[in-house]
Amino acid sequence: MKLPYFLLFLSAYCLGQTPDYPKDYFQSPLNIPLFASGSFAELRGNHFHSGLDFKTQQKEGLPVYAAADGFVSRIKISEKGYGKAIYVTHPNGYTTVYGHLKKFEGPLADFIKKRQYAQKSYEIEVFPSAGELTVKKGQTIAFSGNTGSSGGPHLHFEIRDTKTEETINPMFFGFDILMPDTKIPAVNDLIVYAVGDSAVVNSSQRPIPVSLSLQPDGSYLAAKVLAKGAIGFGVNTYDLSDKNYNWNGIFKAETFLNGSKWFGYEFNRFAFDETRYINNFIDYYRYKTLKQSVQKLFYKRNYPFSLVSGNKKNGQIVVLPNSVYNYRIEISDFHNNKRVINIPIQYSNAEATIAKEEKTTPYFVKSKNDNNYTKDNVSVFIPAGSFYEDFYLNFNVKDNVLFLHNETVPVHSNLTVTFDVTGIPDVNKEKAFIARMDGTTPEYFTTYKKGNLFSVRTKDLGRFQLMTDTIAPKIYRPSFTEGGNLDKSDSLSVRISDDLSGIKEYSGYINGKWILMEYDFKTKALTHFFSDAVYEEGKNELKVVVSDKMGNSTIFETHFFKTQKQSSVEKPN
Repeated sequence: MKLPYFLLFLSAYCLGQTPDYPKDYFQSPLNIPLFASGSFAELRGNHFHSGLDFKTQQKEGLPVYAAADGFVSRIKISEKGYGKAIYVTHPNGYTTVYGHLKKFEGPLADFIKKRQYAQKSYEIEVFPSAGELTVKKGQTIAFSGNTGSSGGPHLHFEIRDTKTEETINPMFFGFDILMPDTKIPAVNDLIVYAVGDSAVVNSSQRPIPVSLSLQPDGSYLAAKVLAKGAIGFGVNTYDLSDKNYNWNGIFKAETFLNGSKWFGYEFNRFAFDETRYINNFIDYYRYKTLKQSVQKLFYKRNYPFSLVSGNKKNGQIVVLPNSVYNYRIEISDFHNNKRVINIPIQYSNAEATIAKEEKTTPYFVKSKNDNNYTKDNVSVFIPAGSFYEDFYLNFNVKDNVLFLHNETVPVHSNLTVTFDVTGIPDVNKEKAFIARMDGTTPEYFTTYKKGNLFSVRTKDLGRFQLMTDTIAPKIYRPSFTEGGNLDKSDSLSVRISDDLSGIKEYSGYINGKWILMEYDFKTKALTHFFSDAVYEEGKNELKVVVSDKMGNSTIFETHFFKTQKQSSVEKPN
């Protein structure tokens, strides 16, 4: 009988084996020394990082090369996310991804530009056929940039399993050789948790730090932990590498109890539909309140996350009377540089002087069941599996405002919040929407309207209320004065913004013809490049139309002069 692919992979992981990935098939996508500003599966907000971020010497415009022969199977341009991205499928069963690009090169640039003009949209996603855009190993396919949700110039690079679409650690494919590392991972914090209902650890039922002492051999010795019942540990850790000062994520964590393997995980590969499990993988409360990313070395309840599901134990340690335990944590990077933490644990029957911080409410969420709560004109539907654990929910409605707990509890899947606006006076149904308040800043949610019922789907808790947006977006700060001569300019731009519901659509026209305008939400710049050759020699009329998500629109009109025709093919920097 054949095992499914996932079970074969999981079995290999449990046995401590690594699949046989090709080590010399892929070349570097950059022709510079490789340094990572982000590692594979690094802890990010609501997700694990899905590839490697390569530094590009703090600048844009470096050539990006195809890592191997193949064909371009997907091109996606979006305002956020990966920005401008290319996906190349290779005959060996893998797909490489190149994100945050500044621009495409050659046939790729022509191909996507034609599609954008045909669809009259900057944001676009196309799936070329296998023979449509072939590339050779080492061929320049694009230039590095800072598009999308990038926080600075770099190249995001991934290797995916083409069939399963799981993303795989590129270090398995020989990139570890291109990125030497002799530095040991570092530890910022060690946290101990009283997991069981009657557990106590160091006289506390709340998570508390454990002091560490650095030993001559580079290991840490923790202060003795006195406990009873089920306890667990978490670490706030990071990795450094040679000639690189970024704090990146680790590769592997393993724990041992009295010398026997107890719990562990290795950041080797994962599926995109499980990446949100990061919110259960870390101490989410600590992350939201203290901005610390503590990875738990245990779990309270089984959850279907492949990186931890290979464990036979849940990582908890049950401390019994008359017992002493030696607990060891080993934290490693991909080059097997290892940091060891030794923790002595001893039974203590001392009662807790620091009690659990739990407030009971009339609304107890059973995470494995559907839950539905209603008060006044507001209802909240919580499908089974939306939360990782059972808890008491703070739920209240006052003056048509919903108070739905707070951000310290992670939500895995969408909840539905519904407002009945029947009894609310002067509601502008066309321009009203449900917003979540982030402090004093409203966050727009797509609102579904059916008669007097307004609903949103959300993976966030907090304060929700109805808001009305009747104010049109702003178009301002054009890059030229009206009637100016732009012979020496390769582009024109305006800034756009909206203070409430946010920008939904934008279009530009020169002499009545639609033009491609690229939007960078970080700088709020909307830019058109003259290499598209849409303008006429002499006087040109420019019109820009911007609409927000509630249908409010602004039109900006001006004119400029340009007499020098440019080539329709943009030369790379």
